[in-house]
Amino acid sequence: MSDDSKNNNNESDVSVLVRPKTKTRKPSMYKVLMLNDDYTPMEFVVHVLERFFNKTRDEATNIMLHVHKKGVGVCGVFTYEVAESKVTLVMDLARQNQHPLQCTIERD
Repeated sequence: MSDDSKNNNNESDVSVLVRPKTKTRKPSMYKVLMLNDDYTPMEFVVHVLERFFNKTRDEATNIMLHVHKKGVGVCGVFTYEVAESKVTLVMDLARQNQHPLQCTIERD
């Protein structure tokens, strides 16, 4: 017998468990969209953008005008949970003030 055969016969079978590496990926992002209506005051929309989306007065005014002219505008881009939370906050405040303002989310 060769030396190789002797080594193979004397070695015990050993198994090695290899864990696959977990690949992380960035979470999907979602746009918060504001929809135009003919009843919500422009100043209220600007207030909402400043309060919930941390926009400056100029940024909020520009977004409000875009929504007014185009029918829809992006307020910000967030993870799903944050976007959903912001939509809820906006809709609750609009409802409390009896405005029909609508917000929704869309995958970015």
